[in-house]
Amino acid sequence: MTEIAFYHLEKLPLEQVLAKLLEKTQAADKRALVLAGSEGRIESLAGHLWTYEEGSWLPHGTAKDGSPEDQPVWLAVADENLNDAQFLFLTDGAASDAVDGFERCFELFDGADTDAVNAARSRWKAYADAGHDLTYWRQTDNGRWQKKDV
Repeated sequence: MTEIAFYHLEKLPLEQVLAKLLEKTQAADKRALVLAGSEGRIESLAGHLWTYEEGSWLPHGTAKDGSPEDQPVWLAVADENLNDAQFLFLTDGAASDAVDGFERCFELFDGADTDAVNAARSRWKAYADAGHDLTYWRQTDNGRWQKKDV
């Protein structure tokens, strides 16, 4: 079963959290597929990954760039694993019918958005019913992550 980690964003925005998780993904020599809710959001995230920190560099691509097979991080709206990713990142309420095809799935949701929190709770239940290994991570006051029992 896929290991699924829920990240409840309360202190830091998605852009910052995603960049750090993708850094760790690449350090683990894994490939990532990032799904978002719209092409505009994909382009915004792609732009951020080039500039999020001085001296940082996260190689990635989108449909506008082409050649997904050459991209260690592929940002997309379509639920297709075109870059042979092992890790799946679901943002902005994006969903995937192919979670079982990944080693790990990261559900990132905005804790200030009641609809997003409720949707995450529904997805948690569905994943639990399917037998996936689930973890829940919450940001502490200093912006670090703490694993919580649910």
